[in-house]
Amino acid sequence: MEIKNKIADAIKKAVQSAIEDKIFDLNGELPVVNLTVPPKKDFGDFATNFAMQTAKIFHTAPKNIAQEIKSRIDAPFIEKIEIAGAGFLNFYLKSDVIYTELKNIYYNLENFGQLANKNNPTIQIEYVSANPTGLLHVGHGRGAAAGSAIVNILRSAGYNVESEYYINDAGNQMENLAKSVNARYLELLGQEVEFPENGYHAVDIIDTAKKIVAEYGDKYLNLPEDERLRILMDLAYADKLAELKKDLADFKVFIDNWFSERTLHNGKIESAIKILQENGTIYSKDGALWLNSTKYGDDKDRVVVRENGVATYLAADIAYHKDKFDRGFGTMINLWGADHHGYISRVKAAMTALGYDADKLKILLLQMVSLYRGGELVKMSKRTGESITLHELIEEVGTDAARYFFLMRSIDSQLDFDLDLAKKQSSENPVYYIQYAHARICSICKQVTNLSDENINFSLMNSNAELDLINKLLEYPQEVEKAALDFAPQRIARYAYDLAAQFHSFYRDCRILGVETELAKARLSLVKITAHTIKHSLGLLGVSAPESM
Repeated sequence: MEIKNKIADAIKKAVQSAIEDKIFDLNGELPVVNLTVPPKKDFGDFATNFAMQTAKIFHTAPKNIAQEIKSRIDAPFIEKIEIAGAGFLNFYLKSDVIYTELKNIYYNLENFGQLANKNNPTIQIEYVSANPTGLLHVGHGRGAAAGSAIVNILRSAGYNVESEYYINDAGNQMENLAKSVNARYLELLGQEVEFPENGYHAVDIIDTAKKIVAEYGDKYLNLPEDERLRILMDLAYADKLAELKKDLADFKVFIDNWFSERTLHNGKIESAIKILQENGTIYSKDGALWLNSTKYGDDKDRVVVRENGVATYLAADIAYHKDKFDRGFGTMINLWGADHHGYISRVKAAMTALGYDADKLKILLLQMVSLYRGGELVKMSKRTGESITLHELIEEVGTDAARYFFLMRSIDSQLDFDLDLAKKQSSENPVYYIQYAHARICSICKQVTNLSDENINFSLMNSNAELDLINKLLEYPQEVEKAALDFAPQRIARYAYDLAAQFHSFYRDCRILGVETELAKARLSLVKITAHTIKHSLGLLGVSAPESM
């Protein structure tokens, strides 16, 4: 990454020089210098289409721009620069540059992949935030994998990050939870009851009621119903939240801050509504209070307090996001299901009306997950007849496979999850393929114990297989940076797979055992860097890197 940054800086300085000399007339904002590794070594070590990107800005032919940049670049580490095609700039590094870079990585290996701290205002990422009234399902699993991976990647890229789970522990859903558990509790104690109309029928509600009976027996049987409902609500809530946290922990998801919706009902909702009333963004109509969200681009105005005086979910969302802004985060990122798309404009409208910069609030929408087994769509759990739970998915394919499969596609695309493939122990399974590469390197290192780490001659590695693996490793810090900027864990998933493939090619062509000692030392250092990078990249995804398989 350091090499890429140096080339990019050299290009920027060359362009600035041409602008100052009035060779280029700047008519707009310059794009970011994007450097890529060409598909063939003949095309150089790095290439950029910067000249073509700036042709309209400079009103100049790309080849002329490329020629001007080439003539003004001052970079002692570059052997030569060639102009290709319509205006590509191909950079050829001096032979010792990548070996110097590789040496620096090897002797500071524990830090490779961890970028310098950016000292940014804290980024808050809120994800999952499922109601604590039932078990997490596979849709929540995708959000959990994506949210936690984005947190990991941002931290590795040097950003200050805090994760949060918004617990919807107020309102009708909690009352329905209490009524549902109450009905099951009474049934277990031999009472005849009519199950509540809006109750939760899932098997886990019966499980919760069984736990209460096992611990407390009929202690609450003869209490007045309202008192029993209040007690059972608290007991059921505690049980559901504990189950939820356990499922997330089993899925390698650990939240920094758990925010209770109940805390908003101690004046924060009323305070937010009052401010919006005073500035004219909330008005009265038909006995209800309405948010004038059409003023800010929404398709219609929204009710925040019903005619009966009960606040809507939107009112709580407004108060919650106001609280986020008041906590001083630099950026707030929410991972929501695609079905929440309509909420974006209304929440942002309220934030703008409250005087905040709504652009600081970014919403990432998660598309649906479809499970397939034997080529057939799986809709329901055989055990419960309900949606497949995250716990069941972990039991069937394991945490590693589940997380990788959730993360190998962009979150804004629908995901078809092949359960059979996720369980395969073969190279067809991408996560197995990557983990096997790491295990193979660990096996090599255990066999080779007589080579020292001193005076390694990295320049002995000059075959295509060796150079391809080296160049792939040098891409890693930039991949971390790009994945962080784009909130794109799939970039890391793809990189880990490509790196494993590059290692497998290297392993096929380049022996370590049975070759001359100095070359063996150099190649062993290379595979150690590879093992670290595979482990680090999988770690960002929340996937383990086993030492044997």
